[in-house]
Amino acid sequence: MKNIKWVFVLYSLGAIAAMCGIGVAVGMRSIPVAIVAILALIFVMGNGFKTKKKMREKGLL
Repeated sequence: MKNIKWVFVLYSLGAIAAMCGIGVAVGMRSIPVAIVAILALIFVMGNGFKTKKKMREKGLL
C-alpha cells in the first residue's frame, strides 16, 4: 500500500456510522430512524463508488 486515500477512509467511516444507525433503529424499534439510516448508507456508498470511478478514470488509483 503506497498512499492512504483519506477520502475513502471518511466514506468508510460514514458507511459504518450508517450501519450502526440501522442497528440502533432496530433496537429502538423505530422505522423512521431505520429509513433515514438506510438512505444515509445508500448515499454514502453511492458517493464512495462514484468518487472511486472518477479517480480511476483520472488515473489516480
